[in-house]
Amino acid sequence: MVDSVFDAEHFLKNLTRKPGVYRMFDAQGKVLYVGKARNLKNRVASYFRASGLATKTMAMVAKIHHIETTVTKSETEALLLEQNLIKNDRPPYNILLRDDKSYPFVHISTQSTFPRLAFHRGLQKGAGKYFGPFPSAAAVRDSLNVLQKLFLLRQCDESYFKNRSRPCLQHQIRRCSAPCVGLVSAEDYADDVALAILFLQGKSIDVLEQFKVKMDAAASALDYEKAAKYRDQILQLRKLQERQYVHGAAGDVDVFGFAEEGGQNCVQGIFVRAGRVLGQRAYYNKNDLSLNPGEFLQAFLAQYYFASVQREIPKSIVVSDLSTDHAALLQALNDKAERGVQLSQDVRGQRARWLSLARDNAKLNLRSYLADKSQMLARFQNLQDAVGLDEMPQRLECFDISHTMGEATVASCVVFDTNGPLNAEYRRFNIDGIQAGDDYAAMEQALRRRYTRLIKGEAVMPDLLVIDGGLGQVRRALSVLRDLQIDSVKTLGIAKGVERISGEERYFLGETEIIIDGRSEAGHLLQHIRDEAHRFAITGHRARRSKKRTQSELEEIQGVGPKRRRQLLVHFGSPAGIRGASAEELAKVPGISGTIAQQIYDTLHE
Repeated sequence: MVDSVFDAEHFLKNLTRKPGVYRMFDAQGKVLYVGKARNLKNRVASYFRASGLATKTMAMVAKIHHIETTVTKSETEALLLEQNLIKNDRPPYNILLRDDKSYPFVHISTQSTFPRLAFHRGLQKGAGKYFGPFPSAAAVRDSLNVLQKLFLLRQCDESYFKNRSRPCLQHQIRRCSAPCVGLVSAEDYADDVALAILFLQGKSIDVLEQFKVKMDAAASALDYEKAAKYRDQILQLRKLQERQYVHGAAGDVDVFGFAEEGGQNCVQGIFVRAGRVLGQRAYYNKNDLSLNPGEFLQAFLAQYYFASVQREIPKSIVVSDLSTDHAALLQALNDKAERGVQLSQDVRGQRARWLSLARDNAKLNLRSYLADKSQMLARFQNLQDAVGLDEMPQRLECFDISHTMGEATVASCVVFDTNGPLNAEYRRFNIDGIQAGDDYAAMEQALRRRYTRLIKGEAVMPDLLVIDGGLGQVRRALSVLRDLQIDSVKTLGIAKGVERISGEERYFLGETEIIIDGRSEAGHLLQHIRDEAHRFAITGHRARRSKKRTQSELEEIQGVGPKRRRQLLVHFGSPAGIRGASAEELAKVPGISGTIAQQIYDTLHE
């Protein structure tokens, strides 16, 4: 039996044989693994047999301090509970997908005489029709691009639409019919909206037929300009069908291919709706319990379809590998979809070609992913040698300061690990209460705020703190770390060289200058994280500066008090909207006369 502090023999004696969910905990009370079982006693006992366990499974079992179980009425109910617990607990030995907060949709509003076509993410509170969810934001934008070309529907927001006095660039490049200035009637625009809805419902053949009827009618009425417009739309739609539709294939299908190499997995999804490929996406996960491909895909599908109520379940799901014990998953899919769902591995015709494409892309994407990961790991290893650290650093944080002559100072913190940038852990700090232009004070404030939070356990401490600055900034950083009694973090400063050329930087480990070849792997890593910190800081600074300038400039205009400033913000939606408005558009705001509108425009554009 595996050596463990957990008394498995005693626990198993009293364990039920009913279906349910089990959770394994370590000594600190953290969940290691969540699983479901048709027979709890048999399933849990399999982890404590004398032989036959994979090495990674034995490593997990050795950490078990106690196990909690929940009995359910059926294995299907256990599967649903399992996914809820995985989503909440995020156990390290389970297959974990990134928990998308929401999924992207195409939205056609119905609040206006001229409905707007838009990208939407989040709750569907607004009036109108929603189409999706799409596999990615890029797939939505591709669809919006196609819809604009075919149906010339507007995408501008309401404040922009209501304040136009002449057509915008979208009309000039033939992507909008300019309803804002009356270049299309409400009836014709409504027809275009109806066709767009048909297209989004997968009825492109019906759309094509209607275009043909409209073209013939326009030609018969000798309106050759309109007939030519419909002809161009027919040609575009036919090209789109040639590219995205496959003759004889129809229906809604999700296709998943699996590849495994170097301890890493890739699941490649291809998403088809009404016979049209909407997009594809690769998912990367570790297989810590050495599941076979069928078991891994079954765990993946359970996570994928039950992690969100918004996830659409198609009529058919095709996988490269299928577990023999998938009855509970299929039943759960049927229950959620409220109809029959086909889950299959052996397919023919177009679905077989899609499956082959998913397999091939999974292999290619995984090799590319591993190559990038290997390169990043090599850079971290080289950094250890270059800096002379006892162990390879696992986590880096880099800080930078951005401002314009001391105005709207923003500090950035970016985080890298051996896989690359951790975008979700990036942070910005708006710096206030210091003398304008004092970069040392700005850096100190950002570091104190960041590491005070880290001491409280809000995030993981880095192994190496990288400062975009010279010896003075490094000394200020060391002072902050000493005050906070943090001695586990090394500090590295990057100062620009004499000629300020990339690759010729000076480096300071603590207060000691060290030599790092700018062309080495370590040099490239430090330049990468420094440039990323600079980009993140300057983006935040520009946004803060624009907002602050517009608001402060409005306060300086005689006759524009708090009430009028509030009306301007409500009307245009943001300071940027006010700055981008013409004097005529400003004058349309209630309470803003033509004279005041001109004063506002002149002040914001001096």
